[in-house]
Amino acid sequence: MIIRPRPGFLAILFTLRGSILPRIAPKVLAIGVIACAVVAAERRWPEAFPVSAGIGPFTLIGLALSIFLSFRNNACYERWWEARKLWGSLIVEVRGLARLLPALLPGPEHEALRRTALRRLSAFAHGLHARLRQGDEAQAAGPWLTPAQAALLAGRPSPTDAVLTGLSADLAGAMRAGALSDILFGTLERKVSELSAIQTACERIQGTPLPFAYTLLLYRTAWLYCLLLPVGLSASLGWATPVAVMLVAYTFFGLDALGDELEEPFGLEPNDLPLDALLRSVDRIVLDALGEPLPQPLEPEKYWLH
Repeated sequence: MIIRPRPGFLAILFTLRGSILPRIAPKVLAIGVIACAVVAAERRWPEAFPVSAGIGPFTLIGLALSIFLSFRNNACYERWWEARKLWGSLIVEVRGLARLLPALLPGPEHEALRRTALRRLSAFAHGLHARLRQGDEAQAAGPWLTPAQAALLAGRPSPTDAVLTGLSADLAGAMRAGALSDILFGTLERKVSELSAIQTACERIQGTPLPFAYTLLLYRTAWLYCLLLPVGLSASLGWATPVAVMLVAYTFFGLDALGDELEEPFGLEPNDLPLDALLRSVDRIVLDALGEPLPQPLEPEKYWLH
């Protein structure tokens, strides 16, 4: 995710870090070249352009296209924002469990159970991180578990959920041993269930992209509009046509590309969520509760927080 202050005038003109321009520059330049060719043809063979289309039809089409584009970008941003809220909720639940477990399982006799339960929280976060980025969940969660616990994750359809299964089993064992009452067990189990709900919601976002036909319709219309726009502007704007057309192309293709990045919030694009930094926050909460040294929080590198 790009984190930087509001740019000044020069930064607006020349900033590329965090800009969508490098991704769409070939398309914008191609549209500019085509616009130059249309203007040159109109100047060289005016008889081939006896009637100018004018700007009227393009104004109506552009208005409809911009409204359609705004709907798609709003849907993509909603996915991005929901994903951010889910990871925020994950941090809230981990903080709650990191407070409750030492308070409800005090004393040296419960230290092993307490430490195991806390480490399972980081194992869950690492497994979810790997699952959302197509990594190896069992391998990601393994370093936070004992070898025996890590071995149980192999072959499971969802190793991340298996971590929560182990956490619930640990708490249930403490209840049967009399270390937790059924009411306190229910309190902790509700928080474990919240973690499971967060995982399920993240999987829903990842596994349910926007309908392809929706994106294809927008993409085709934007290309046709930008390719035909020089025909309507060349008679009135002349050699200023390529500049106007490239500005329109930059707007439409830029919003479309930005929507593509926001549609998949768990990816590695500059405007995707900083899952590594959020994961580091979870680790710091757990390690603080364990009384172990804390890693430094991740900071933006050249305005990019990974």
